[in-house]
Amino acid sequence: MTTTMSPPTSRPTRRHLGLAILSLAMGGFAIGTTEFAMMGLLKEVEDGLRISTPEAGNLISAYALGVVIGAPVFAAFGAKLPRKHLALGLMLFLSIANLTSFIAPDYGLMLLSRFASGLPHGAYFGVAAVIAASLVAPTKRGWAISMVMAGLTVSNVIGVPLATWVGQTFGWRLLFVIVGAIGLVTVSMVWKFVPFEPVHPEASIRRELGALKRLQVWLALLIGIIGFGGFFAVYTYIAHTMTSVAGIPESLIPAVVALYGVGMVVGNIIGGRIADRSVMGTIYLVMPGIAVALVVYAIAAHWAWSAFLMAFVVGGIGSMLTPALQTRLLDAAPGAASLASSLNHSALNIANALGAFLGGTVIAWGWGYVAPALVGAVLAVLGLGVAVVSGLVERRRPLA
Repeated sequence: MTTTMSPPTSRPTRRHLGLAILSLAMGGFAIGTTEFAMMGLLKEVEDGLRISTPEAGNLISAYALGVVIGAPVFAAFGAKLPRKHLALGLMLFLSIANLTSFIAPDYGLMLLSRFASGLPHGAYFGVAAVIAASLVAPTKRGWAISMVMAGLTVSNVIGVPLATWVGQTFGWRLLFVIVGAIGLVTVSMVWKFVPFEPVHPEASIRRELGALKRLQVWLALLIGIIGFGGFFAVYTYIAHTMTSVAGIPESLIPAVVALYGVGMVVGNIIGGRIADRSVMGTIYLVMPGIAVALVVYAIAAHWAWSAFLMAFVVGGIGSMLTPALQTRLLDAAPGAASLASSLNHSALNIANALGAFLGGTVIAWGWGYVAPALVGAVLAVLGLGVAVVSGLVERRRPLA
């Protein structure tokens, strides 16, 4: 099924397409670095701000809350802006917000700055995915979206380990300077390489908000919120698990994070390819895979070698889900592509907040650092149940 997105009058050449998608992916690289490096630096943040582990987890949740609120707001109110200009504004906002995190003097202001940093996240990915999908044939939308999302996953191989090392060596606040610089590079690349598309003549806030009237949009969001929570429950506390349970030295945490990121890159690419064959089939396949992987991770985390291996597996199986969810939302909300696409990242960051909260809760209860993975496995099974309901509803009322 195709989605109305007012494609450009002519498709770009292969070289120009590659540069355009690379430019959009750079924004994902910046976002991924600021979102995930905080997890690898959680101990340093605790020491620097003199806060507890659950309080540090709240910084992750504050960022996620910013994504949840910012994605629909920016997408709806940016409906009458050219998508290229919206992407530029969002990335500039991200750069400035991260620099405020660098100078935030205490825990309260850090919470506020992390919330602000999350505001442009979902809307940027939403508009970037729509731009990328409009540049290719309908049968390659999953691939184009996965390539934009590759910036997020590659950040976990390069940006996050580098920022983690810099943070551990020279001070955790330098993370935000790095992200601000990457954001400004993205602004220049998007300005130069992403083609301009005029605003759709029928574009309006009301038209975008029409996506919220569709049951399948809400079901797709619920799949992401519930099913992806375990992915973030594991990632948020990965540094603690690897050092306290697996016995891995703290100096090797950047390597663990990088391996997790390699898994995300591989999973994202595979997920984009199989989503082009069957969106719902991909979801039905990946959700139980996440549940199994998290249970195995909880067991394997007790030995260093198997903990390393499962960091790769969990990163890979989780990221396979993202392109399918993104494409599902585009299909479920024709005519409101920007908002629908942005809402996917609201859903994933509600999952982020949910995972961080539930993970912190079971740790606070004394269940140990592997408990978040078991909670995540339960969430994945529940997410599969929502996907099955969505499929049954579609049989009665096909997407239109």
